[in-house]
Amino acid sequence: MARLAGRSAVVTGGARGIGEGIVRRYVAEGASCVIADIDVEAGERLAAELGDATVFIRTDVTSESDIVAAIDACVSRFGSLDIMVNNAGIVGVTGPIGDTALEDYDRTMAVLLTSVFLGTKHAMRVMKGQGGGAIINTSSTAGVQGGLGPHVYSTAKHGVIGLSKSVAVEAAPLGIRVNVLCPGATLSSLTAGLVAGGKDDLDAAYERLSSKYPGGRAPRPEDMANAAVFLGGDEGQFMNGAVLVMDAGKEVLSDRAAKFYPLD
Repeated sequence: MARLAGRSAVVTGGARGIGEGIVRRYVAEGASCVIADIDVEAGERLAAELGDATVFIRTDVTSESDIVAAIDACVSRFGSLDIMVNNAGIVGVTGPIGDTALEDYDRTMAVLLTSVFLGTKHAMRVMKGQGGGAIINTSSTAGVQGGLGPHVYSTAKHGVIGLSKSVAVEAAPLGIRVNVLCPGATLSSLTAGLVAGGKDDLDAAYERLSSKYPGGRAPRPEDMANAAVFLGGDEGQFMNGAVLVMDAGKEVLSDRAAKFYPLD
């Protein structure tokens, strides 16, 4: 039986990368999805491929009205909002703290953290009336350990975890679960831009990422989608306020420990 049969979801950043992987897996598991993304071309292409189980809504995740429109479209089109996946992201501003402009800080925080606040806020509004639901917020291994991402990115991703844990306490009596997914460096257009120099150079990015992972295989979006199915479905019903790290021990456990615990 499909594990998400009859459920409906909004996935922000759903047109590419991890978000696209989640949308594809959710549809395969019987769910209907709103693909909420600012990338119109990629979003419309994915919706056309997946058919009636999906609809694309152009969404600027920093706009409260756009978030409301995506959620309302899910309820109008599919009858409910059972799962909200706040996944949209950018690398944002990089460089030394002394060179970081306030406007770049604000923009990065808006995309990475304010968007999660908005998605969580309005998902709660709908789910409270339904009597339950699941909210999944994408953080990062950079949200649980310093030095794995740029300063503002790391700040925002730590904030996603703090916000999610706090709201989980409010949400629990309402039958709503709020959990956090923390991917390690996963193959996507975002990581390809970082490690291979171009967002579409996925083959080179996969080779470079894989060389750093135990077993020689980097995670792909479908690996993160496996966790999103668990967190959004009945199998994850006792998960609330949890932080699920998906990095094969590469980053959070870190190979730095090898100097204290040699492997050979």
